[in-house]
Amino acid sequence: MADKKYVIGLDYGSDSARAVIVDALTGEEIASAVKYYPRWSEGKFCDPAKDQYRQHPQDYVDAMEYIVKESLVQVGPGVAENVVGMSFDTTGSTPVFVNADGIPLSLLPEFSDNPNAMFVLWKDHTAVKEAAEINELARKWEIDYTSYEGGIYSSEWVWAKVLHVLRKDEKVRKAAYSWIEHCDWMPALITGKQKPAEVVRSRCSAGHKAMWLEAWGGLPSEAFLTKLDPLLAGYRDRLFKDTYTSEVKVGNLTPEWAKRLGLTTNVAVGVGAFDCHMGAVGGEVTPNVLARAIGTSTCDIMIAPYNQIGEKLIAGICGQVDGSVIPGYVGLEAGQSAFGDIYAWFKRVLAWPVENILSKTNIVDAETKARLTDEILSGIIPELAAQAAKIPVEESSIIAVDWMNGRRTPDASQEVTGSIAGLKLGSDAPRIFRALVEATAFGSKAIVDRFAREGVEINGIIGLGGVAKKSPFVMQTLADVLNMPIKVARTEQTCAFGAAMFAAVVAGVYSKVEDAQKAMGQGFENEYKPNATNVKVYEQIYRQYQKLGSFTEKEGF
Repeated sequence: MADKKYVIGLDYGSDSARAVIVDALTGEEIASAVKYYPRWSEGKFCDPAKDQYRQHPQDYVDAMEYIVKESLVQVGPGVAENVVGMSFDTTGSTPVFVNADGIPLSLLPEFSDNPNAMFVLWKDHTAVKEAAEINELARKWEIDYTSYEGGIYSSEWVWAKVLHVLRKDEKVRKAAYSWIEHCDWMPALITGKQKPAEVVRSRCSAGHKAMWLEAWGGLPSEAFLTKLDPLLAGYRDRLFKDTYTSEVKVGNLTPEWAKRLGLTTNVAVGVGAFDCHMGAVGGEVTPNVLARAIGTSTCDIMIAPYNQIGEKLIAGICGQVDGSVIPGYVGLEAGQSAFGDIYAWFKRVLAWPVENILSKTNIVDAETKARLTDEILSGIIPELAAQAAKIPVEESSIIAVDWMNGRRTPDASQEVTGSIAGLKLGSDAPRIFRALVEATAFGSKAIVDRFAREGVEINGIIGLGGVAKKSPFVMQTLADVLNMPIKVARTEQTCAFGAAMFAAVVAGVYSKVEDAQKAMGQGFENEYKPNATNVKVYEQIYRQYQKLGSFTEKEGF
């Protein structure tokens, strides 16, 4: 085993964190573990009615210790000593305020239960007003700092979020020294480089969400930020000027963290990035292929050669950033604010009587009630999909728009809402579900069409994540609507696997990311090809989707 080299990829999602241990030479996944965030699972610190979603950093720390040690238990002795690299991906933009020592405020006793001192999850939309102010000022400023972020700043992104919290919470405002993204904090924590001036900042997070661009000297100017609000005074100087791509080494595990994780101080830790960007790498993305991480939301990632992008500014997407995915290419990001979350919402609607009436019945005993509830809840989506698949496309008289959680791309707006039209007394649950699936596919087509309109060539599509692997009905509908074949990556945890590929480069096993992809990639397990008959019908239904979306947005429903 002395000649073996292993790497660990850690993926922090919306609900849980997972780790994979991978043989860096062959790409074989030898162990994995998942941990759900306890506080998040209990619904703590969140208020869905207000679009508030916060996560406690202690959940992140506890999850890391569990998934790394649990993975090591699975492989037995000898592996830990040969782990050479570790890298992280996280959701984003997910920032938190820190003190001068770089400690998230919610890890201090006085802020331990304060949601404003916690990480503000990507899906938190409490900063809609602040995002609008950023967009308004950017249009008037001598430099439009949103121009490389699709031209529209979103409430899901860092500057809107931190400004909202600063305005809302005086105690946090007085205690805060700086802020940090989740993907930057994890490497900083375990390498002992937590102080704001020491943190090695991710090009991915800074470029796509913080309006960072090397050409204009880094972050937006102090004048711009203080014009936006004087509360932002001084933050630019306490943040960063330089950013780094994810093949760069942050440092090695500290003795403390090596002991806590059961590893050695020889482990090299890489610069973090957002989950979908590393997921695209794990899914073996190549130039001009759109990698779609399809889960609760979608994140769509492409890499394009410099000569194809040139000076072009691509409107309405979530950023174009040099090296944010693979160094040597421009990384392009788009996505939908809700995808699987829409199906989950419909499931909750249908499950209301199960959870609120069946739970109170005295007809059956408690154990039977629990078993019935579990069986019904777990079967709702699979049965809906099975029945919806039997409905001919031409009978799709219900039209839905997929903006239940706002719109990320094209043209970000968290103020728009979803809608459903064409309901009749004969509109049953499978028909409504089919309309919702079609809506998510139409939202995907709007993204692909925007790239095409802006002159970005798409030669193929890769599906990543849970929905891509588990729902043939959804994926076939997507292929029919997009009129493009979709390959599904074989790797179960593509984001964590992408992080492992970066870890192999950081540790020196490979000289560049493309080499790690070739050596460690696991290929594809399935391909969905469009049905020509359905394609023609969906072209007509898509136009109805566009009309309903325009009406919904215009009328402000």
